[in-house]
Amino acid sequence: MKLSTSFLALALALPAAWAAVPLYGQCGGTGFGGETVCVSGATCVVQNSWYHQCIPTTAAPTTAAPTTTAAPTTTAAPTTTVTTPTAPSASGFVYTSGTKFMLDGQKFTVVGSNSYWVGLSGLSDADMNKAFSDIAAAGGTTVRTWGFNEVTSNNGLPYYQSWSGSTPTVNTGASGLQNFDRVIRAAKANGIRLIVALTNNWSDYGGMDVYVRQILGANQPHDAFYTNTNVKNAFKNYIKQFVGRYVNETGILGWELANEPRCKGSSGSTSASCSPQTVTNWANEISAYIKTLDSNHLVALGDEGFYNLPGNPSYPHQGTEGIDFDVNLQISTLDFGTVHSYPNHWGQDGNELKWGTDWIIDHAKSQDRAGKPVILEEFGVTSNQPAVYTQWLNNVVSSGLAGDLIWQAGSRLSGGATHNDGYAVYPDGNVYPVIKSHAAALKARA
Repeated sequence: MKLSTSFLALALALPAAWAAVPLYGQCGGTGFGGETVCVSGATCVVQNSWYHQCIPTTAAPTTAAPTTTAAPTTTAAPTTTVTTPTAPSASGFVYTSGTKFMLDGQKFTVVGSNSYWVGLSGLSDADMNKAFSDIAAAGGTTVRTWGFNEVTSNNGLPYYQSWSGSTPTVNTGASGLQNFDRVIRAAKANGIRLIVALTNNWSDYGGMDVYVRQILGANQPHDAFYTNTNVKNAFKNYIKQFVGRYVNETGILGWELANEPRCKGSSGSTSASCSPQTVTNWANEISAYIKTLDSNHLVALGDEGFYNLPGNPSYPHQGTEGIDFDVNLQISTLDFGTVHSYPNHWGQDGNELKWGTDWIIDHAKSQDRAGKPVILEEFGVTSNQPAVYTQWLNNVVSSGLAGDLIWQAGSRLSGGATHNDGYAVYPDGNVYPVIKSHAAALKARA
């Protein structure tokens, strides 16, 4: 029997109506119809007009937080926002001050690459070291990588969580978290800090749909990952074990809640009710939870930077994917913003250079409005790469955007070249000198 979307939404909401709201769950807000009483030891606190959250009583403010006004459009003039630096509890960790990243009182430049594969390909220590050294040789300081791999059967490669029915087990052995320990050691040996994504919107390496399928069954909507209490608790359990292991690890710059969260995933099944508010509510809850575990590291959403401007002719501005970049950037427990740029995939063939330039400038304005750093953490085109990347990266420098990480790093290792999806940047290729020159310019920027 196929359930209607309204019946399914009701079924997913029912557990919240039968019991007190768990710590960091939603307990009120405009349009909210669930339980408003928090578990013992927590208080329902207004985060904004449409999201109230159960916060530990000792951490709850004595007055309600101010309501959030509507996000300005991307063409609004920048305003100056004064923010309190997000300082870690110990030295040696990257933190933020206004729109800058800082380390031990000095500016820290976030520049480098993505290398999702470095911990998931069964590499030797020598090959891991070579991969990071290739990035460092181009001036890289930062690498974004995957801190997840959900499996239901072991294929012999590293994985971080396995599922038996609805029961997940975090792999702490040599093929699991001990393998990620090796990733951190290799990165640190080459002066690299890691940004670690904790799950995937897409089916690659498991991701959100594994949680939904294993806990709720087949054919459930992708966005149940953001709303179902049992699914969220399973993800929190994974976070507790993964993040908890590295609380004092200076080799990690920060955590990302997910890679490219959207209402839709690889399964294509989505609730009609999923909206930008759905993902924003989830981001509020999960980022606050991480902060209770780890006060040393920064936290970001890991989204693509989509705006919520219905009627805009450009697809990534229309809000149809469930992301509202400006609103999410205001979440107090998210320390920096992330932006991806793939104009060829987003209906901009033939207009890549201009569209990407405008995309960078728009997000630099968002950065200034929010008073938080924003990085272009994934970007790529399929043709004329040196010229396009040179222009885009010059725009990063001139716009004041906080940093960038190209998709993706490539290396030639003992077993041959790493995976090339059409974007890989190898040390002997024609994009590598562009990245190297840019890293120097970005570090020299005041």
